Amino acid sequence: MLPPVTEGDHVTGSDSPELTLVEYGDLGCPFCFAAKRPVQSLLGRFDGLRLVWRHLPDPELHPGADLAAELSELAASEGRFWEAHDLLLAGREEFSRHDLLAAAERLELDADAARAALDERTFRERVLADVEGGRSAGVHGTPTFFIDGERLEGPWRQLAQVVPARLGG
Repeated sequence: MLPPVTEGDHVTGSDSPELTLVEYGDLGCPFCFAAKRPVQSLLGRFDGLRLVWRHLPDPELHPGADLAAELSELAASEGRFWEAHDLLLAGREEFSRHDLLAAAERLELDADAARAALDERTFRERVLADVEGGRSAGVHGTPTFFIDGERLEGPWRQLAQVVPARLGG
């Protein structure tokens, strides 16, 4: 069962949504990167749409993706999650420590805080909570989308037809 959207989730789009799109994604996943622009386009077209991002990193497939998710959580603690999301979800399939510290610098995050967050795995539990929620909802790969709690079956490209049909556009 899909966990409900809470204050702890990363949400963009409508404050009073007619439709909620939940994406389980991996910042190192090329398919999540490919879905990014079409999803942003839908957000721009439909005022009644909101997007919820939940982490599902696969560090075996995308080395360092778990640490990238944790760095995005450091940014979130400063109200800058979506900036980090957009910077990190850029077609890179692996992240070295150097890459992540460079991203922290580009995001103007405190360098010592970024190093400490990565070394101490400060935000690991926050990321794992998303992973556990995804697993309990039957998510095994990324990207996986849910529309108003219903899993989108088939390729993510269907969003271009499903979202407008559901929002009357």
